[in-house]
Amino acid sequence: MSGSPARVFIARLAGVAVFDPAGDQVGRVRDVVVALRLGARPPRVLGLVVEVQRRRPVFVPITRVTTIEADAIIFDGRLNMRRFEQRATETLALGEMLDRTVVHTETGEQVTVIDAAMEQTRTRDWLITKVAVRRLGRGLRRRSGETLVVDWDAVSGFAAEEYGQGAASLIAAFERLKPADLANVIHELSAKRRGEVAAALNDERLADVLEELPDDDQIEILGKLDADRAAQVLEAMGPDDAADLLGELPAERREQLLTLMEPAEAAPVRRLLSYADDTAGGLMTTDPVIAPPDATVAEALAQIRNPDLNPALAAQVYVCRPPVETPTGRFLGTVHFQRLLREPPATLVSGIVDDELVPLRPTLTLEAVSSFLATYNLVAAAVVDDDGRLLGAITVDDVLDHLLPDDWRETVMDAIAEEPADPADVAEEEAVRSDT
Repeated sequence: MSGSPARVFIARLAGVAVFDPAGDQVGRVRDVVVALRLGARPPRVLGLVVEVQRRRPVFVPITRVTTIEADAIIFDGRLNMRRFEQRATETLALGEMLDRTVVHTETGEQVTVIDAAMEQTRTRDWLITKVAVRRLGRGLRRRSGETLVVDWDAVSGFAAEEYGQGAASLIAAFERLKPADLANVIHELSAKRRGEVAAALNDERLADVLEELPDDDQIEILGKLDADRAAQVLEAMGPDDAADLLGELPAERREQLLTLMEPAEAAPVRRLLSYADDTAGGLMTTDPVIAPPDATVAEALAQIRNPDLNPALAAQVYVCRPPVETPTGRFLGTVHFQRLLREPPATLVSGIVDDELVPLRPTLTLEAVSSFLATYNLVAAAVVDDDGRLLGAITVDDVLDHLLPDDWRETVMDAIAEEPADPADVAEEEAVRSDT
């Protein structure tokens, strides 16, 4: 294979960009498909699972791959857009082999798989020939955490159906993925594996991923966490997303988790739960960008530069009298970020505030909110109570989330490409995946 190293460690391929011969990127590597074989025979590499447009996983036969580099994979450009479906005879190297506990046959000790290496043979087949393992450190002379690279036939235990596999290496392999893309990976795992991955993610990362998953996956994952951990994850979520998730739970479980949350974190969630889902109060977030009237343009811009801030929320700053946490003091108006960019840094936001638009009321319907945003070409809008205090802000993505069907996330994740597959491509794929 031109331009490819003699040995490729599979974990390093996770997230690597895939290009066609013209240099156009078509997707990124999600996993490597292998076929385990009887006895100690090295597994054959069948191909790559590549995530393409609309986060759809497709299969690229290894026979079509022409170059493997550290930061790029090039294939011949022929792509069957049929959604990848794993077969019973296939194993996903990243999703199912990493973190597996196997036995080092020479010493009899248990070791943990942290990577696997594939090499191309004289017949141009790719085989998994090496396994990188970490010793568990049992016994007086065994050093905990020591890593070894051994031949494939020097370990056993890959054929077992139940192997108590963890998720640390899988998570490390996909560390670079955006939350929405990692959510797509997790969605397609088995329920057992989803639980393992969720348990291994830290609270902030799991919170970000949960916000991108379908409701059923959210409820399933949260249900597998102990109550204290579930409460911590809910605290790390945006109040509106946490309220949406809690709203799907039985009342007893919902109250249990709210009680375990820090009072300051639970309070805005409780306020959101008091509104109907299809009203402005139920749609809003309680964490918009808020500035007092004596704040400067420079200070306001510093707030919206927060990389963790939703782009729609960062579009404007809400100027309110103290206190500046929701519910605030009297709401004075908004300042769009474009206006902030045009003004001198020392200018006070109170001098450039826009108070012409009437803010929304929390009881306003979803239809009315949608019409308001469309009429004034807004990506976000303020929500105030009868006393003129800012309660939160509604963003266009929250509105879309509620306008789309309830299962829209799952529909997108599970969508099958409409583009017809080339019969020749299908035939080649079948030949590769059947000859195991």
